Amino acid sequence: MFWASVWRFASALAPANAIWQNAAMASLANPAPPPETFGSGYPSEPVVAFIQSHANVQKVPNPKLTLFLKRDFLEPELCAALIDMIDAKRRPSTVSDYNGDASFRTSETCDLDKSDPIVAAVEARIIAFTGLDPAHGEPIQGQRYAVGQEFKAHTDYFDPRGQDFQKYCSIAGNRTWTAMIYLNEPGAGGATRFKAVNKIVQPEAGKLLAWNNLRPDGSGNPSTIHHGMKVREGTKYVITKWFRERPWG
Repeated sequence: MFWASVWRFASALAPANAIWQNAAMASLANPAPPPETFGSGYPSEPVVAFIQSHANVQKVPNPKLTLFLKRDFLEPELCAALIDMIDAKRRPSTVSDYNGDASFRTSETCDLDKSDPIVAAVEARIIAFTGLDPAHGEPIQGQRYAVGQEFKAHTDYFDPRGQDFQKYCSIAGNRTWTAMIYLNEPGAGGATRFKAVNKIVQPEAGKLLAWNNLRPDGSGNPSTIHHGMKVREGTKYVITKWFRERPWG
């Protein structure tokens, strides 16, 4: 049903903006059918096996966390279209469990409209890659980092002891998996550092990172702590899609 709905929407588009429409249609032409049993991604073993079945996927060799990389996940045309959307809708980013550090997260953010054919194409690509149930996914979020901006070391899951846990997790539960895609390469800086395993990932246009936020017992994995490092030259754009324990919304 998900794939049929996306395809019908894209097929009904007017011919305006044909370049971006064609890019979206191309990415939906032959999507790998997602499994129907992976749900939220917890337990993680089926998701890990499915992601590893794809060609040209790298798994970071560290037992502390499950982190995958795939280059050229999105074409330049899709990346460029998403950057335009982020520039048009960006707003100051926010944080949960505010710790008093006004410089903790200094980027800008926007929520991407899932009814847009470009966003639908990217959503379909992520679902086909991870095998996760789209019902468990948050809307795709875009982030923009100008020179000097960063997101200091943090985890994507919410701390059950935090003051904002009920606000963000009472309905859909905690975050299980993260899929993040770099849309461009800034002139300098902007890497993502996974501190617990001392892994630094440099931004490359179209590169996807996907990681499991949970331990085998379902609690948050502190080894997923990561730092969106300062951009030193140019601007960095990324998109992120998070998945939850229970259906979103």
